[in-house]
This record gives sequence, structure tokens and C-alpha cells, in this order.
Amino acid sequence: MTAPCQVVGPQTGTQSPGTDAVPQSDGRSPAQPRRLPVPGRVLVVAYHFPPQAGSSGLLRSLKFCRYLPEFGWTPTVLTIHPRAYDQVNDSQLTEISAEVEVVRAFGLDARRHLSIRGAYPPALALPDRWASWLLGAVPAGLHRIKKHDIDVIFTTFPIASAVLIGYLLHQLTGKPWVVDLRDSMTEDEYPKDIRTRRVYRWIEGKVIRHASKILFTAPGAIRMYRQRYPQLNAERCLLLPNGYDEADFAGIAAQCEPGRKIRLLHSGLIYPWERDPRPFFRALARLKAEGQISQETLSVELRACGSEAEFQKDVAALGIGDLVHFLPALPYRAALQDAANADALLLLQAECCDHQVPAKAYEYLRLQKPVLALITAAGDTASLLNQAGGGTIVDLADEDAICQALPNFVRQVREGTHPLPSIAECRVFSRRNQAERLAHCLRDVVESLRPAAR
Repeated sequence: MTAPCQVVGPQTGTQSPGTDAVPQSDGRSPAQPRRLPVPGRVLVVAYHFPPQAGSSGLLRSLKFCRYLPEFGWTPTVLTIHPRAYDQVNDSQLTEISAEVEVVRAFGLDARRHLSIRGAYPPALALPDRWASWLLGAVPAGLHRIKKHDIDVIFTTFPIASAVLIGYLLHQLTGKPWVVDLRDSMTEDEYPKDIRTRRVYRWIEGKVIRHASKILFTAPGAIRMYRQRYPQLNAERCLLLPNGYDEADFAGIAAQCEPGRKIRLLHSGLIYPWERDPRPFFRALARLKAEGQISQETLSVELRACGSEAEFQKDVAALGIGDLVHFLPALPYRAALQDAANADALLLLQAECCDHQVPAKAYEYLRLQKPVLALITAAGDTASLLNQAGGGTIVDLADEDAICQALPNFVRQVREGTHPLPSIAECRVFSRRNQAERLAHCLRDVVESLRPAAR
């Protein structure tokens, strides 16, 4: 028998919009009543914003802007003109509140707009391909800061140009600057290009020296930065994980087909280095040769993985094309429904990213599906899954361990005996809760700079 369907629409017992408590850094809620922030205005500098498509990063910016007004903060979004996006999709434009002004400043993609036969001067792409965005964003940002009497500048990585824009606006106006760094901006070997890495590290140094508050999505990232920059004290760091928006799951329900093969789905990008699936592919080939799995019992589906051409060669060489299937991208809500229809969900993350948590992990948990997590047991993602439950954790690089664990995982999913994530543990990661914590952060930054009352 297949596992029973899990209904993933709105849950009973959810707190009403006016009664959410503010989660602390460990995701729990304090006993004391929340303090409402004083009203304020924030300039949000974000490259990823609708109609950009293909990145989960836009959800963080979009949901902050959706819920911040509930807590007294009116956002003005400073983003780039849609021509600069590789992919666009209008489906999430309706989620932008009418009270949120969106400024789409001039900006080009050097690779697509400034190249001749695919080549362009490297200087046009420092710190990244959207460096020309500074030409439009800085004047536009200055105008909005003055027009709206902006209280604080908030910028979000992973596009370095956005961070540089925030720094320049901070320097030109003296407004406090909060940086949503999320993951690490640099590593010992990232970015791979040495010149780009030097520019990134220079921008990173500006963040450490000038930002009033720096936000991270995982505890390991905070530890890394505090070791790298001893002058960065704990009070300037805020752990604000990614999450999920309950509103996105309204009407999403699993549509199971009894008796069918187990469908194991990975939704989103698979980076050849940070999420290298080749040990997993080799394990599938071995298990197929041993007769432990087949196309009748298992279908591994990689949706919008981003490196299809490269991975398809590996799959073909291993003779597992009947097991592994590459699927196209879907709009966000359709992708959630697709994941709800899967029997189990797949996470991939290498040891080098132990200080990160994939944004999709929170949506996976909210879907309350069994999760095959090919990650290390020591990383932050493993800590999240151990807290929330529902995961089978196996090292992505350990082909033998995958071979041992996968048949039992498939059997448990088929029999309906695999543990599922706890919805109570997941609720602390709601996007609304995260926006409330950001509102308190912004308030604290502004209040800390006001002259003390005599």
C-alpha cells in the first residue's frame, strides 16, 4: 500500500493574525507579550523581486514587504528593471501590496546587453553582471529616501550590486543600514574568479564596518563571520531563517494515486559543486543492477535543476534514464502543488555548505512529506531536520551509505511508516513571524540612534 495522502491546506489551531508571538533566535516564542514597533519607513534594496523568476530568493524580499506593514513599517522597494532578469513570471506580482511602492531602476545584464558575440570587458561585471544597476539605483534611492523620509536602508544579498547600492546610499544619506546577508558572501574559494572575490571581500568588509545589523539564515554562517571578523559582536548579528508563507499553501492538497511507484522529487536548482548529485546517481545505478529498485518502483524527478545537459550525460552513462527524469520549471504555486503530489522529497547539500540551509527545506517541512536529505549530519540543515522531524539523513558524498539507506527509505514511504515533519515545529518558520522579527530589528536600530531623552 502507498502512504496515505497528507492534506496540506490551512491547519486548524493556527494563531490569528493579531496574536503571533515573536520567535527568538532559536525559532521559539517568548512568554512575554510582544512590543509593537513604532511606525517607520524602510527602503528595501533587492535584486530578486517579482516578476523575476527562477530563484527562491525573491520570496524572502516579497514576503517581508507583504507583512512588514502589519507591524508598522512601510516598505519602498528599490529593484532592477525586469529587462535584467534571465527569466520573468508575472504570477507573483499580485502579491505586492498596493501600499508598497516598487521602483524599478535602470540596469542591464552585461552578459546579455553589453556583450559582443558573447564577450564583454570584465570591468563591466564587477562586482557582478548587474553593476550598471548602480547608475539607476543610487539616484533613484536618494530621491525616495528624501521624498519618503526613509528611516532605515535594508539590503539583501546574494546579488553583490544590491549590497553595494545599500552601502553607497548609507554613506550619502547617513541613514542606518541593515544588511540581510543570509548566507556567506565569500568563501576561501568563492567567488572562483580571484578579482571578483577581492571585490566581494571589499564589499563584505564595508558591511562588517558600517551595517547596524547583519542578518543570517543559519547559525553556522554567524559563527563563520564572527571568526573571520573578530570585531563583529553577537549583538550586531541576527539569526533570521528562511521560511514558508501559510497563505501559499491554501488549497494545496496531495493528489495521490494508490498503487503507483514512489515519486521522489527535488524541486529547484542543483549546483554541480555544492549539491553534486553524482554519488546519488551512482548509488541508483548500483541498486538498479542489484534489482533493489526499478522503474516500476521508483521515479526520481529533478524539476528545474538548472544543469540538465550536464546531468543528463551522467544519467545516460550510468544507464538510469528510466529512473531519473528531468522536468521543466513551474510557477511557484504550481511547483508547490507538484511537491504536494510527490510521495517524498529530496534535499541535496554538500559538506562545504554546512553553514547554510536550502530555502526549500522549510517548504518541504510544511508539506509534511518524508524527506530524503543527502546532507552531512553535522550541518545546519541536519539540525533543522532533527528539530522538525521527517528526515532520513545520509551524507551526499557517501555512495555506499546512500545504497544502504535508499531501499529502506523507499520501503517506509511505500508502507506509510516513515516519520513526517511536525507541523508544530514548522509553524515558527512562517514568513509572517520572520517579518515581525525584522520589524523589531528595524525599530531597535532606529531607536538606538535617537538621542537619549534628557
